[in-house]
Amino acid sequence: MSWFLLSIFCAFTLSTADALTKFYFSQEKLYNIVFFRFFGSLPFLVVPLAFISWPHLSLEFWITLAFLLPLEITAFFLYMRAITISPLSLTIPFLAFTPLFMILTGSLILGESLSKQGIFGIILIVTGAYILHFEKGGDFLAPFKGILKEKGSLLMLIVAFIYSITSVLGKKCVLLSDPVFFGLFYYPLVSVVGMSLICVVNKGNVPLREATSFKVLSVGFFQAASILSHMIAISLIEAAYMIAVKRTTLVFSVLYGYFLFKESNFPTRLVGSLLMLAGCIVIYLYG
Repeated sequence: MSWFLLSIFCAFTLSTADALTKFYFSQEKLYNIVFFRFFGSLPFLVVPLAFISWPHLSLEFWITLAFLLPLEITAFFLYMRAITISPLSLTIPFLAFTPLFMILTGSLILGESLSKQGIFGIILIVTGAYILHFEKGGDFLAPFKGILKEKGSLLMLIVAFIYSITSVLGKKCVLLSDPVFFGLFYYPLVSVVGMSLICVVNKGNVPLREATSFKVLSVGFFQAASILSHMIAISLIEAAYMIAVKRTTLVFSVLYGYFLFKESNFPTRLVGSLLMLAGCIVIYLYG
């Protein structure tokens, strides 16, 4: 399967996990939802890990992982902080800037170079992703203005930059090991550390019984599928291209929002989706 189809599949499964999370757990506390996302995918990743052969892991792999893990955890908690202190419409749009930042980080860390057409495709995807978050009659510059008065907006911009580093470092770990192995190994490691921190923050009050339910495991299945397809796809192409195409999660989210949750403002969000689709086509054909 090509990197492009794997990236689209990654976007679809991640969006499905998000839609199921919203459908099942919208009334839950934020930390419970995060705990479910961490816990649900573990059986689908840890069990296969016991049956595959581990590649030789060099010192460079462990050093890269040592830098990657704290950055991933830091981004996670900044993300949670941002969406709890500021409106989603003033924070989430900034995640679309990750592939733009990756033009720089991919070049510095991995020595990747992008074509002019590929960069144009990334800009189309970023623009489309940005448009998706605006309500009818909204101020297009609202998120940027929000930086001046909303701490969450600044935090999310920092998160987008950190993700541009973790995505590139993650690809380096994939190249130093194996895509399937790293997907099965890394996310459980992140999950265990993340759940441990949640336990500390909540003083041991975590929803362990609910975490073993069918609902949580169904979310976890799609989350695990997204993780594995991400690792394989990013090993086959420049990281910025893969992450840009992966941002089409927002396209699938628009469709889920309209058909499953009856969300409004579909025409505007459709325009954003079509721009993202155009960007994907440009990257696939000319990137």
